Amino acid sequence: MGAHHTTLEYLTTTKIGEKGQLTVPKQFREDLGLGNGAPFAVLRLGDGLILLPEQQRFEQLCQQVSSALTAAGLAPEDLLATLPEARNRVYTRRYGKQSKGNASQRRIHNHRRK
Repeated sequence: MGAHHTTLEYLTTTKIGEKGQLTVPKQFREDLGLGNGAPFAVLRLGDGLILLPEQQRFEQLCQQVSSALTAAGLAPEDLLATLPEARNRVYTRRYGKQSKGNASQRRIHNHRRK
């Protein structure tokens, strides 16, 4: 993917085609590493639209999450340690009873008892 710019800059003018399609000029598609069918988020900002390639949006979201966890003093291991409890809460909400471990854990346990 191309370099990330932090400033707003005018790139080009384009037109909406008969089917509502926009053409992104080749230079900018190449700069951003965008191929045919690349997904975009379309954001409205007042009277304007922002087109943001989904990959870039995902990377930005990951960076925001990482920064928030770091600011809260949490390490990745801290977050991973909460997964079993979170899985049990989701399982209980979905099935109305407490999970006694997932199926793969039960199979391993049963295999060891044989």
